[in-house]
Amino acid sequence: MYGIGILRGLGITLKNFGRKPFTVQYPEERLRQHPRFRGEEFAWYEERCTGCASCAKYCPLGIIRIVTDPDGGFEQEGGSYKIDVFDIDQARCMYCGLCVEACPYDALHMGTNFEAAQESRANLVITLEQLKAREKHPNLFNHLRLRKS
Repeated sequence: MYGIGILRGLGITLKNFGRKPFTVQYPEERLRQHPRFRGEEFAWYEERCTGCASCAKYCPLGIIRIVTDPDGGFEQEGGSYKIDVFDIDQARCMYCGLCVEACPYDALHMGTNFEAAQESRANLVITLEQLKAREKHPNLFNHLRLRKS
């Protein structure tokens, strides 16, 4: 009984001995992310955003804080508000994507980056200045979803 089990285990070892390893040495070598991957990087398009705060309203955790100036534009004529504060608390985000889907002007997207480690939770709050300065790498989740419908 023990001899047969040992021989089977040795057979599996010998069968997999010549296989190429699947392990990736992460910092030096990286796997490509799927286009629909929702990561920790938010892409915000300032020219599309009207300050309606739909993203903040539909966030189940309430991590998006938007403060607008009511005298920033022509609101009665369909204009936009001047956005004073647009903060996203990334430390509490569960990356559900409801804020992205709620935006009627397609101004907020989730990116594909997942390397946002910080030493303090306070550093994980994304401010308006950081959102403006970021490179835009949105995922293709909404784009693919809209093309199918």
